[in-house]
Amino acid sequence: MTSASSLSVEWQKSSYSTNGGNCVEMGRSVDLRESVPVRDSKAPTGPALMFGNTAWASFIAAVPSHD
Repeated sequence: MTSASSLSVEWQKSSYSTNGGNCVEMGRSVDLRESVPVRDSKAPTGPALMFGNTAWASFIAAVPSHD
């Protein structure tokens, strides 16, 4: 099993995040073509959950847009 902490991951918070702390970050990495790491922004050295691309795309599609 590959750990997100062992890879070079570029982390990104939602543009709707505030400094209140209740945020998650999604990661991008050239090493992770089939999965998306997600972590708690309050624990950047903690574990990351790994979601398959299809599962992540379904989650994003289900989240309401606030445009």
